[in-house]
Amino acid sequence: MIYDRILVRYGELSIKGKNRKYFKNALHKIIRRKLRGLDQLKYEVTRDRFYIILNGTAPELVTEQLDKVFGLQSYSLAARCENEIDAIKALALEIINEQPKVPTTFKVETKRSDKQFPMQSGEISRGVGAHLLINTDHLSVDVHNPDMTVFVEVRREGTFIMADHIKGLGGFPVGISGKGLLMISGGIDSPVAGYLMQKRGVEIEAIHFASPPYTSVRSKQKVLDLMEKNAHYAPVDSIDVHVVPFTELQTAIYENIPSSYTMTVMRRMMYRIAEGIAKKREILVLANGESLGQVASQTLASMYAINAVTNMPIIRPVATLDKNEIIEIAKQIDTYDISIRPYEDCCTVFVPEHPATNPSLEKCIEFEQNFDFESLVQKCIDNTEIITVHAGEIIELEDNTACPLNDLF
Repeated sequence: MIYDRILVRYGELSIKGKNRKYFKNALHKIIRRKLRGLDQLKYEVTRDRFYIILNGTAPELVTEQLDKVFGLQSYSLAARCENEIDAIKALALEIINEQPKVPTTFKVETKRSDKQFPMQSGEISRGVGAHLLINTDHLSVDVHNPDMTVFVEVRREGTFIMADHIKGLGGFPVGISGKGLLMISGGIDSPVAGYLMQKRGVEIEAIHFASPPYTSVRSKQKVLDLMEKNAHYAPVDSIDVHVVPFTELQTAIYENIPSSYTMTVMRRMMYRIAEGIAKKREILVLANGESLGQVASQTLASMYAINAVTNMPIIRPVATLDKNEIIEIAKQIDTYDISIRPYEDCCTVFVPEHPATNPSLEKCIEFEQNFDFESLVQKCIDNTEIITVHAGEIIELEDNTACPLNDLF
């Protein structure tokens, strides 16, 4: 194996000024945790580089984990040689000849941070390029659109040669921004919102509202499977899912609230419950997959009426994205096929025929006085089940059959 290390480059962390060290240490800790079990690996940290020394470990075992780590700008498979031009030329040729896909055009880019090296960057690039042309019969130079770029970095600790820059996920290390509680229904939008929250450094827990027997265990299974996908990005490879027993409260809503306002009041109750659980878990922010104007509960007027029940910040990562943009991300993170399973949640099975799209906050407050919702909200909080979902482990729930919706009335 030519490559003896992986060079990790930082993304936005490089602009964090005095907090840069804190962000970098958090990233290093997550990488080490993700790679636990690969005992041969060693790590080297410099001011602006993080090296994973392979020591014979297959590179793909490392890269498949790096592809799940936020905070990386890019990374490269790299090989080290001494700061001597003949050694640099020889290693560059070896890397070219071992490429799985044979390039026909190339260019050489050099960075020389070691100013003691006797050649300038341009001289190194020309010398390495000439050596590659002389010793191969299939290569030509293309400085504008090459099949392959050979990157040469001459540093004090040695020269590193790379043949690729693999794009990282960017963002911040998960957990660096604190914790958020993600409201997840099982649709396409909320797991994408969870992914984007993690990209901004927020470690997430999830809350799901279940209404058995009107929603089936398959709906709950779908949520756990979605969170398993999100758990791959979590710093500890797991996410706690809070499953709220919502049937009694939801039944009370539909018995006491005018039909056009049931959806709005239901969402207000969900926010009250989510806030209560967030406070118990010392979580400071709520998040959801609402996309502006997509459904009746996601108009500005509806958001205003629903939000009024809490002072907690509410982040909506997909609020300004259209459905196709959300679907594209869902496919990238492998949640789309799970989200479209035909199992309804409590938000979809109880949709009124004509939901209010411009609800009045005053009417919401007036209608809620029709029943004792406070005790029911607290009961939901007290009886919430917590399920920990681990990346790579599918929790198989026992199947059942949902009760027909008409049996509610």
